[in-house]
Amino acid sequence: MAANWQKGVAWASVSSVKYSIHFNKTSFLKTIIMSTTNLFSPIQIRGLELKNRIVVSPMQQFSAVNGKVGHWHMVHLGSRAVGGAGLIITESLAVNREGRSTHYDAGLWSDAQIAGWRTINKFIHEQGAKTAAQIAHFGSKGSRSHPNDGLQYLTPENGGWVTKSSSAVAPFNNMSLPKELSLNEIVKIKKDFIAAATRAVLAGFDAIELHAGHGYLFHQFYSNIINHRTDKYGGSFENRIRLLVETAEGVRAIIPETMPLLVRISAVDYLDDDDRAWKMEDSLVLAGILKQIGVDVVTASAGGFVFLDKSRVFPSYQVPFAEKIKAETGVITGAVGAITEPEQADEIIRSGKADLAVIAREFLRDPYFALHAAKALGQEVNVPFQYKRAL
Repeated sequence: MAANWQKGVAWASVSSVKYSIHFNKTSFLKTIIMSTTNLFSPIQIRGLELKNRIVVSPMQQFSAVNGKVGHWHMVHLGSRAVGGAGLIITESLAVNREGRSTHYDAGLWSDAQIAGWRTINKFIHEQGAKTAAQIAHFGSKGSRSHPNDGLQYLTPENGGWVTKSSSAVAPFNNMSLPKELSLNEIVKIKKDFIAAATRAVLAGFDAIELHAGHGYLFHQFYSNIINHRTDKYGGSFENRIRLLVETAEGVRAIIPETMPLLVRISAVDYLDDDDRAWKMEDSLVLAGILKQIGVDVVTASAGGFVFLDKSRVFPSYQVPFAEKIKAETGVITGAVGAITEPEQADEIIRSGKADLAVIAREFLRDPYFALHAAKALGQEVNVPFQYKRAL
């Protein structure tokens, strides 16, 4: 393993960033207070410019047929583009059939799935928005029924499939007991991610995001809660992050140099009393390493192996994770976590807590959130000419 993957070196790099911020603390704080950067400021990420900092978060629709998207996805994502979002990230697109959550997941495991996305991306681009393909493998969280049927585990006898993970450990009691992936299967999965990224480029996406949080496959490797392996993909910190790092390196190598690469992680496992759990300090090291290998944006979510108590969910409850990662590593960050109000989202950007406001459920309630936010914040409201009579 390369020396710059070692935890001590990564920490040294992180520490140097921290030191430079502390050294200029007065001017740094003054810059934040005086900052005119706001929710509607453009942002440049490699060769991609977003017109604002509002991002539609990936949300599963469970409406695909054989992994192909259709009219629902066009209307669902297209309406958010008409509604003014700067970046629209797709739901998780499975990199192979075994990586799906359900039979109804969209995917990029086949060339036949490219055409539908080309049509959708063309429409979204015509509205001035950009798109990112989130590619993923659900691991042991796969082989479930449709949400209308309760997302229950489906056995192979009932139309499901054998799920695979880092180890034969189930993330929840009511989920499948997976089989441990062999080394050859791990190599195949890395190739599947690279192939899916290649298809995303052909489909006209502007960026790629690897989903490495929420208890899905990458998370099932980097968290000790699930990963009990004893080979080069288990045990030490460096081994547990190896699959994600190697996959990110592989994807970075085959996509255009100008195309941003994003990664969503779970910053913590929310298992405070378990020494095996993934913790914030682990995420700081991981984010620093991801930045070193060419990842441009880290979105900091959390959890995936527990049902979070409702008392821990409140407006902006996960924003401190992005704030900490941004401050310690300097990587561009996306903030998530019950962001529902224009002023709330704007404050996250103005204060420098994060660079992007990644919004999910509020966009389900209001496809035109970005337009309404612009009006509420006194920004210029740019609507399609077809809708201007409503202003």
